[in-house]
Amino acid sequence: MPDDALAFASAYEVRRLLDSRQVSSMELTELFLRRVENLDPKLNAYLTVTADLAMDQARIADEATARGESLGALHGIPISIKDLESTKGVRTTFGSLPFKDYVPDRDSVVVERIKAAGAVILGKTNTPEHGFRGTTENRLGEPCRNPWSPERTSGGSSGGAAVAVVSGLCTLATGSDGGGSIRMPSSFCGVYGIKPSQGRVPRFGGVGRPAFNFLSQSGPMTRTVDDSAALLQVLAGRDERDTGCMTETPPDWLEELHDGVKGLKVGWSPDLGFAAVDSEVADATRKAAKVFQQELGCSVEDAGIRLEDPFLVFWDLFRVQGYSAYGGIYEERPEDFSSYGRLSMEYGQAITVPEYSRALVERQKLKRFMEDKLDEFDLLLTPTMAVTAFPIEQFPSVMGGRKVNP
Repeated sequence: MPDDALAFASAYEVRRLLDSRQVSSMELTELFLRRVENLDPKLNAYLTVTADLAMDQARIADEATARGESLGALHGIPISIKDLESTKGVRTTFGSLPFKDYVPDRDSVVVERIKAAGAVILGKTNTPEHGFRGTTENRLGEPCRNPWSPERTSGGSSGGAAVAVVSGLCTLATGSDGGGSIRMPSSFCGVYGIKPSQGRVPRFGGVGRPAFNFLSQSGPMTRTVDDSAALLQVLAGRDERDTGCMTETPPDWLEELHDGVKGLKVGWSPDLGFAAVDSEVADATRKAAKVFQQELGCSVEDAGIRLEDPFLVFWDLFRVQGYSAYGGIYEERPEDFSSYGRLSMEYGQAITVPEYSRALVERQKLKRFMEDKLDEFDLLLTPTMAVTAFPIEQFPSVMGGRKVNP
């Protein structure tokens, strides 16, 4: 297989080639490291490249193959790790200047499971400061650039992961999502990403003293849905160190993946009743909704969702979580935070107990509303993003003819 084809092959195809010894994990890892060296200076998908670690893991995978043994579901497959996941002995910056030289003494549970599955870790992908924003810029270096149009944003906060996947700089990638951080860059860059149900993937590991996790989940970002199902199968499942994670055994997503959607009842909403949506996005997603009915055999109807803008509820919860984890560091070194990071910390610090309590109540109301909708419909279908990828740091102020807060 030519190098370019190998760089963009699915994990399923890569595993087949590894198992049949048509390619070795070391050869595959060398290919990706060369591509990172040649392409990443223009894209900034990686904050740290772990070449020596990757080659050691690839050698171990090849030795196991020679013995007829398997290290796990991701045996010998190159993967990137979002730099919000702690990696033992490997620089972990959290996209933040105060952590530019931080080396943890433990792995997050996500990294533990990836290692246990036999994957080869190529490096840590770019993310904004503590994942606070939906585009990938920080004070550690140049912005992460969209490979389809490098002057435009990759989205965030898993921007580096999306760029690495779509550019053939890894086979699989991990992201994390508290308010769109897998979904936004997946949409802007054109890859598949899923934010798992809350509690599906344990979130143990990291720094600081975080508040209870109402929002964030680690998840896969890949070129195929099959690959995401396989990676999520590795990541999901109970861990006693995370009291907020699900206790049930995860289903077998790979087994259920090809059942199709024929006969499902789909609720369609172009804007959830409140959002300003760019006309290009609205037209494209409306056409996509018709495919579900005309080609895939679903029934599609208006979902009847008319929400009040929920942003302030999210903002209150998200910023309190951020301040709880990183407020002590901010108070020691506020000058090292970006203007957006300082805004986030100050907002989280200023939230009162009654305001936080009301946000929890509104969250519960919204959760119940959506649960009721998912009793009414098998699937809800909406645009992922309200706008297409825009030039870096040039946030839109008008969408769909409406003024919006950048």
